[in-house]
Amino acid sequence: QVQLIESGGGLVQAGDSLSLSCAASGRTFSSYNMVWFRQAPGEMRTTVALIRLDGRPWYLDSVRVRFTIYRHKAQNTLYLQMNNLTPDDTAMYYCEADSPGGVLPNYRGEGTPVTVSS
Repeated sequence: QVQLIESGGGLVQAGDSLSLSCAASGRTFSSYNMVWFRQAPGEMRTTVALIRLDGRPWYLDSVRVRFTIYRHKAQNTLYLQMNNLTPDDTAMYYCEADSPGGVLPNYRGEGTPVTVSS
């Protein structure tokens, strides 16, 4: 069983930064690709960043130069550093543990809201 708890969201102004955290319990970084995705009201979910089992990151093009995903293995915590935020970044942000090949169940947290005012 994996539990994921996100934190760090909030209301900020355009150009500000936020650092999201995802505290994980259970087998995570050794078994899962870790994903940050977002979902705005009425829209489909969008993956913004992920870090693979081997540590390689992937980013959505629109956040590539502004967001950084990293994991602290000893703390079992996943982070998303978000810089130069824009109103288009406004959404609920979720952390997800994705099992490669579906070998294990996937898990996601309850999300943390990010609102960027112009």
